[in-house]
Amino acid sequence: MNQDVLKQKESVVNEVKDLTHDNNNVVVCEYRGLTVAQLSGLRRDLAKLEAKANVYKNSLVSRALGEEYEGIDAYLAGPNMFVFLKDPTNGSLKSLTKFARRNENLVIKGGVIDGQVKDADYIKVLANLPSKEGLVSMLLSVLQAPMRNLAYSLSQVSEKK
Repeated sequence: MNQDVLKQKESVVNEVKDLTHDNNNVVVCEYRGLTVAQLSGLRRDLAKLEAKANVYKNSLVSRALGEEYEGIDAYLAGPNMFVFLKDPTNGSLKSLTKFARRNENLVIKGGVIDGQVKDADYIKVLANLPSKEGLVSMLLSVLQAPMRNLAYSLSQVSEKK
């Protein structure tokens, strides 16, 4: 094989490894049937949320991720787009699943979430969770409720007297 071709393939493998280590989350999607305009729109939406969507050859992604993430090869068949996410709770995963619901041609197959290979069902459940800020606000509300109820009860007692 030509040395230039080998260097190009090696650079793609290194790029996938770097993107995976920088982001720690990769979602594998089949994009068969989507138009270029739809793909461009999805990429723009994801870029706003600090996510990257790229298309690579499955064999090169398998070479880059197969050793570290066992089971990822099960999702590497057909034309795939790889979405690299820094934080799955910042809305990028929610945006991806919303796009997949509107466009049946985009199929979420599975991926790597926080260093573990997960299936499409797990990814869809994770996408439906509130953002990190929303979860913190819910926790604070739950922690604050007993004190609020006690203060309300005491104010009602003082009003009766």
